[in-house]
Amino acid sequence: MAKKNAPSRFVEIYTQKSPGISKVLVDMATGVNYFFHSECDGYGSAGGLTPLLNPDGTPVVTPPEMFMQPK
Repeated sequence: MAKKNAPSRFVEIYTQKSPGISKVLVDMATGVNYFFHSECDGYGSAGGLTPLLNPDGTPVVTPPEMFMQPK
């Protein structure tokens, strides 16, 4: 179970609605970017998740530091 006030593991960096819903999520632990799409307006059973890939087949990685707030 997640700790209260713990930072989220995934950050949503892009959302597009119509048709369905598409999102790009970044895993804050690894920096790997994922593409999620659902034909439902939410997280229904008619959806899928896959890592985004560079042209050479390696995963797209966004350094998690890009999302950190300056102290």
